[in-house]
Amino acid sequence: MDQEYRRRLEKIETVLKEWLPEKNEPRWIKEIFPGLEKKLRPESFDALLAPVKDILSRGGKRWRPLLMTLVCESLGGSDASLPLSPLVEFCHNASLIHDDIEDNSETRRGKPAVHHIYGTDTAINSGCFLYFLPLACIESWAEEQAKKRKPAAAENKIRIYKLWGEYMRKLHLGQSMDINWHRNLSILPDVREYYLMCALKTGCLSRFAAELGVFAACADNMEMTAAEELRVQFGEAAEKLGIGFQILDDVKNLTTGIPGKKRGDDIVEGKKSLPLLLYLSKYPDRREMVSRCFSAAGKNGVCAPEVEELIAELTAAGALAEAEEKGQTLIAQAGEAFSLPHRFPVNEESRHLLAGMIRLIN
Repeated sequence: MDQEYRRRLEKIETVLKEWLPEKNEPRWIKEIFPGLEKKLRPESFDALLAPVKDILSRGGKRWRPLLMTLVCESLGGSDASLPLSPLVEFCHNASLIHDDIEDNSETRRGKPAVHHIYGTDTAINSGCFLYFLPLACIESWAEEQAKKRKPAAAENKIRIYKLWGEYMRKLHLGQSMDINWHRNLSILPDVREYYLMCALKTGCLSRFAAELGVFAACADNMEMTAAEELRVQFGEAAEKLGIGFQILDDVKNLTTGIPGKKRGDDIVEGKKSLPLLLYLSKYPDRREMVSRCFSAAGKNGVCAPEVEELIAELTAAGALAEAEEKGQTLIAQAGEAFSLPHRFPVNEESRHLLAGMIRLIN
């Protein structure tokens, strides 16, 4: 099974490199910046592209475009969604660039955060470009659909544009909620609000990926009413996957640490993560202590004794274990939803791979 995942991930990587090649080739410049290919030298684009090429080159699980690909395959769409891979993965990496600036993070994927290398101004600008670059993929995909005389090519192009706009707005709303919470120590969201923030900040990109997979598979072989039913089913499952991933990320930050980042960064940044919210729901009298810890961490850094003390309390109270269990449960529920039999055309091999994707998230 691992080989099957690798084979698809290699295809995804090839598509990503086509839209963000190592060298700024005139063909690429003409595609992305029409009319400028003869007016500017290829190196004129280096300052814009260097940060985004850097963060993409550092790797990542690429599980969102893989999810999209397997959803499409499982519905009989073969590789139809593959050209849309940058629409998911580029937007995710753009959000990482901006997230590191907003959180004042030092590292990302084992190296200095992009803004520490290229400057905050360049990182912001390049991150914004990376949100918009993959829109060219929609145009290219729609053109190929039209060449193949797909009857719903124009309608599907509009649907994908609408999806992109909807989920980019939701992504930034979720990020805004997260920033507001950790900037204001007096704000203490409840667990329900935390889940909603995760659904927006993290879950919406995985939901976007699943829904793109449905639309690509159903572009010309299924009524849109049926496609809409599938979009909801797979979209909700993918959202749970994203929330579960975020929760496990929260837990790892406070236990083993996340590769490429410092253990306890979330406390230093004042984040209201699920382990902390579960802890305070049991011990509301410790709220003042947590606030002091956030303040001390912000001044002294990740190694402040207060941070280690709080992590020890979260561990002893069982909050970390409870949060991990909730994350694992959501991911397991997503796997079950992807594997449930339904009345639509199904590629059993791809559906089996889709259900098994939870191993890539854990």
